[in-house]
Amino acid sequence: MKIAWKVRNFLKQIPIFKWAFIFLKTVRRKHKISLTIKEFIRFYQEWMVYKKLPKNFSFTNETKDLYPRLFDNTQETTTDPVYFYQDTWCAKKIFESKPRHHYDVGSKAEMVGIISQFTPTTMIDIRPLKVKISGLSFLEGSILSLPLKDGEVDSLSSICVIEHIGLGRYGDPLNQFGSEKATAELKRVLAINGNLYISVPVDDKNKVYFNAHRAFARDYVLKLFKPLKLIEEKYIYGNNLVDEYSPTSSFGTGLYHFKKNG
Repeated sequence: MKIAWKVRNFLKQIPIFKWAFIFLKTVRRKHKISLTIKEFIRFYQEWMVYKKLPKNFSFTNETKDLYPRLFDNTQETTTDPVYFYQDTWCAKKIFESKPRHHYDVGSKAEMVGIISQFTPTTMIDIRPLKVKISGLSFLEGSILSLPLKDGEVDSLSSICVIEHIGLGRYGDPLNQFGSEKATAELKRVLAINGNLYISVPVDDKNKVYFNAHRAFARDYVLKLFKPLKLIEEKYIYGNNLVDEYSPTSSFGTGLYHFKKNG
């Protein structure tokens, strides 16, 4: 296995092979064909058994309505640990601080919608939000030029956002300093004594994973958000939420609570 890994990494240094790896990684199927066939056979067999059970005439059961979900039969509850931890962490922080109004820039709409049910919330994003719910308002705007005044916001979040800015993933213009510019805007609109909650990928050093995201070393995150005061930091590595940054653990996610002192 080590030899194969070394050969693979050697080939990735050669441009033509590197592009081949990127292409295959992009187009590869989520599940192998053999596993898909196996699961489809299981689905068909279960449907045949179901049809022979005592009939519930309150429902139709026709072939045209079949809706195979081949990979939901799992041994444990599936979840993305990054979004699970960072969303619950952010929501808990806001719930405990009880701001009069909260603003969010670019985070997942599902998280923002939940927060809006216990704190009036304004969501800001470059893409319009099509759904509406009581307690949630929407402003169309860019994190590079927020439609807010200097020092206007007492409570602000931007979860898994600044690492994407300038890489074109979500239709934003390309810019190698996108994360720095986004950070400057968040600091600009934050009020004195205001709270800011962010999350970003962390690694042993600053890296660009074009066009997905950037990853940051802890020292650079703290540098970006100076002169804000760091109140709390948490880190997600695999399925674990821990208190300390671990560069030897390589890629993870950092959660940071900052406060703007007077």
